[in-house]
Amino acid sequence: MKLWQKENTVTSEKIERFTVGRDREMDLHLAEFDVLGNIAHATMLETIGLLTADDLAALKTELKVIYEQIQAGEFVIEEGIEDVHSQVELLLTRKLGDTGKKIHSGRSRNDQVLVDMKLYTRARLFEVVQATEKLFNVLTRKSEQHKNDLLPGYTHLQIAMPSSFGLWFGAYAEGLIDDMIQLNAAYRLANRNPLGSGAGYGSSFPLNRQLTTELLGFEGMHHNVVYAQMSRGRTEQAALSAIASLAATVSRLAMDVCLYNSQNFGFIVLPDDLTTGSSIMPHKKNPDVAELLRAKTNRMKALPMEVTMVLSNLPSGYHRDMQLLKEILMPAFDEILDCLDIAAFMLEHVKVKQNLLDDPKYDLLFSVERVNELVIAGVPFRDAYKQVGAEIGDGTYNAPRELKHSHEGSIGNLQTDAIRARMGREVEAFRYDKITAALEALLK
Repeated sequence: MKLWQKENTVTSEKIERFTVGRDREMDLHLAEFDVLGNIAHATMLETIGLLTADDLAALKTELKVIYEQIQAGEFVIEEGIEDVHSQVELLLTRKLGDTGKKIHSGRSRNDQVLVDMKLYTRARLFEVVQATEKLFNVLTRKSEQHKNDLLPGYTHLQIAMPSSFGLWFGAYAEGLIDDMIQLNAAYRLANRNPLGSGAGYGSSFPLNRQLTTELLGFEGMHHNVVYAQMSRGRTEQAALSAIASLAATVSRLAMDVCLYNSQNFGFIVLPDDLTTGSSIMPHKKNPDVAELLRAKTNRMKALPMEVTMVLSNLPSGYHRDMQLLKEILMPAFDEILDCLDIAAFMLEHVKVKQNLLDDPKYDLLFSVERVNELVIAGVPFRDAYKQVGAEIGDGTYNAPRELKHSHEGSIGNLQTDAIRARMGREVEAFRYDKITAALEALLK
């Protein structure tokens, strides 16, 4: 029997199959978080007299057994059971009888799935934080390693001014900090407790929502029970927007790799074992890894809009439409983590070509350096600009290849330490150690 099913009522098998959809598959990802929510809720119920101390002890013992099964990969949602919440309650009732039936007091499946999704999203976002930090570390190492290797800078895809691989790698590293800020915003939305909101209208039981907030390591609670339900979808959209932002950074980096690896640019080389060949052209070494990174991350940019369309025109309160959000959110975490990992691996092994700007075809890159020489010698900037333009026109221009960039963030002063320090502060702001400590205490 379903959690919601009454005596003598039967739902059409066809309707049940359609409404359950992929929920059983998706809910396996929520299993460990459902157990954590159950332990916190049971602990709270004991403090308000809805469970005895013996009830709580028995429930915690069995919930820890289920948690261990989940960690060992042995947990399943049985045939005919529609979701993880039903499966956990079924296992408790089989073992503990009436005690297992008591755990749903003061709770709805609505706030159960809400708290599961909050805990799940919070944990997965921190996985993305760690993977982003790993990619950041590769980029800053490469930036320092190649800070003296010059690279043509472009505007409008025409050569513009001298750049360097130090600047190129470092630019993407700093871009990841902005992505980290968006991840933190999404993380903070996920890090609020909806448990106790019930079906969206609270309970006549004297629930202690502050206690479950502390037990689950949340930063705070959603105070208004109606808004707690309305946060469903908003949390997912924020998480996917942060993922989309990160994906945009990786996508642009992947495009640069494709461009710079091509023979017409020839700035970098991907090792043979990072490329694939052609079935007809024996010379080909294709940057498929970068191309697939570009495609996968480009596709992720659309995910926030998918959530927007699911939520369009929904009034307040819970609606079954929101079930589909799991199918958008959960695969996105796996995809972005895979992309971050392969991007870090690719960049770790990419080879940079040296002395690129010695080629005469890059002489015009140094035209601004020539203008600046004249300005330093006392020529007004606008006159110096016109003079260098005339030199280029009449063929008397000589490229001054000695660079003297020293200001913050320029070729000669990458500010890598400042960038690393800023990233360190952003990662520290997640304070995941406090959450880990709270959950470890809950499981003791």
